[in-house]
Amino acid sequence: MAKRKSRAKPAPKKKMPKLETVFTCPFCCHEGGVECLIDIKNSIGSAICYICKAKFSTEVTPLTEPIDLYHEWIDECERVNPKSVLEKFR
Repeated sequence: MAKRKSRAKPAPKKKMPKLETVFTCPFCCHEGGVECLIDIKNSIGSAICYICKAKFSTEVTPLTEPIDLYHEWIDECERVNPKSVLEKFR
Protein backbone atom coordinates (compact mmCIF):
# COMPACT_ATOMS: atom_id res chain seq x y z
CA MET A 1 0.00 0.00 0.00
CA ALA A 2 1.22 3.40 -0.93
CA LYS A 3 1.13 6.34 1.40
CA ARG A 4 -1.16 9.22 0.43
CA LYS A 5 0.45 12.45 -0.58
CA SER A 6 -0.11 15.13 2.04
CA ARG A 7 -1.19 18.50 0.78
CA ALA A 8 0.80 21.50 1.86
CA LYS A 9 -1.24 24.30 3.38
CA PRO A 10 -1.32 27.47 1.29
CA ALA A 11 0.85 30.31 2.53
CA PRO A 12 -1.03 32.82 4.69
CA LYS A 13 -1.90 36.11 3.04
CA LYS A 14 0.04 39.15 4.18
CA LYS A 15 -2.09 41.74 5.88
CA MET A 16 -2.13 45.15 4.26
CA PRO A 17 -1.09 47.98 6.58
CA LYS A 18 -3.91 50.33 7.51
CA LEU A 19 -3.77 53.78 5.97
CA GLU A 20 -3.95 56.89 8.12
CA THR A 21 -7.23 58.68 8.74
CA VAL A 22 -5.79 61.66 10.66
CA PHE A 23 -3.58 64.21 8.88
CA THR A 24 -1.83 67.59 9.14
CA CYS A 25 -3.97 70.65 8.45
CA PRO A 26 -2.79 72.67 5.41
CA PHE A 27 -3.93 75.93 7.04
CA CYS A 28 -2.88 75.76 10.71
CA CYS A 29 -0.15 73.06 10.24
CA HIS A 30 -1.34 71.21 13.35
CA GLU A 31 -0.39 67.54 13.11
CA GLY A 32 -3.31 65.21 13.66
CA GLY A 33 -5.86 68.01 13.42
CA VAL A 34 -7.62 66.85 10.25
CA GLU A 35 -9.90 63.84 10.30
CA CYS A 36 -11.37 62.44 7.09
CA LEU A 37 -14.86 60.97 7.27
CA ILE A 38 -16.50 59.11 4.39
CA ASP A 39 -20.24 58.56 4.11
CA ILE A 40 -20.59 55.89 1.40
CA LYS A 41 -24.40 55.87 1.64
CA ASN A 42 -24.66 59.55 0.64
CA SER A 43 -21.43 59.54 -1.47
CA ILE A 44 -19.94 62.43 0.51
CA GLY A 45 -16.47 62.69 2.00
CA SER A 46 -15.48 65.37 4.50
CA ALA A 47 -12.11 66.50 5.82
CA ILE A 48 -12.42 68.61 8.97
CA CYS A 49 -9.73 70.34 11.04
CA TYR A 50 -10.76 70.37 14.69
CA ILE A 51 -8.22 73.10 15.52
CA CYS A 52 -8.97 75.87 12.98
CA LYS A 53 -12.39 74.53 11.82
CA ALA A 54 -11.36 74.34 8.15
CA LYS A 55 -13.61 72.01 6.13
CA PHE A 56 -13.55 70.32 2.75
CA SER A 57 -16.27 68.14 1.21
CA THR A 58 -16.42 66.29 -2.07
CA GLU A 59 -18.18 63.42 -3.78
CA VAL A 60 -16.67 59.98 -3.20
CA THR A 61 -16.92 56.49 -4.65
CA PRO A 62 -16.88 53.18 -2.78
CA LEU A 63 -13.17 52.88 -3.62
CA THR A 64 -12.23 56.23 -2.03
CA GLU A 65 -10.03 56.06 1.08
CA PRO A 66 -9.47 58.84 3.65
CA ILE A 67 -5.98 59.51 2.27
CA ASP A 68 -7.49 60.09 -1.21
CA LEU A 69 -9.90 62.63 0.26
CA TYR A 70 -7.08 64.46 2.07
CA HIS A 71 -4.96 64.63 -1.08
CA GLU A 72 -7.91 66.00 -3.06
CA TRP A 73 -8.14 68.76 -0.46
CA ILE A 74 -4.41 69.51 -0.74
CA ASP A 75 -4.66 69.55 -4.56
CA GLU A 76 -7.61 71.96 -4.40
CA CYS A 77 -5.69 74.24 -2.00
CA GLU A 78 -2.71 74.25 -4.37
CA ARG A 79 -4.96 75.01 -7.34
CA VAL A 80 -6.56 77.99 -5.59
CA ASN A 81 -3.42 79.38 -3.94
CA PRO A 82 -0.23 77.65 -5.17
CA LYS A 83 2.39 79.56 -3.14
CA SER A 84 1.09 79.56 0.44
CA VAL A 85 0.29 75.84 0.75
CA LEU A 86 3.64 74.70 -0.60
CA GLU A 87 5.60 77.07 1.67
CA LYS A 88 3.99 75.73 4.86
CA PHE A 89 5.06 72.14 4.19
CA ARG A 90 8.69 73.00 3.45
